Amino acid sequence: MRDIAALLPQHPRGDEDTLWAVVATVGRANRVAEIFRSRAAALEDRAWRAQQVRAYADFLERSKQPLPHYSVAPIRRSDLPRKWTPLPALGFLRGEFI
Repeated sequence: MRDIAALLPQHPRGDEDTLWAVVATVGRANRVAEIFRSRAAALEDRAWRAQQVRAYADFLERSKQPLPHYSVAPIRRSDLPRKWTPLPALGFLRGEFI
């Protein structure tokens, strides 16, 4: 019986499907900006995105673009939209929040 138990996976199956998402928030709109397998990588990306927003804050305000806020949250692969694509660092393209 011990031999069979050794063949079983050491972690629950649900963990394989859990990812870490960097979520961009502008007003009431939330969008998944990027996804990562580790929380540490997601936190690094969130810090980089926040730094980019700080660096371009003056430009964003002059062009009347809202400043995105970034957070990190766990997400399941099944919760991502089918045609999901990563967001640019400042959260918008062609003057629109994506």
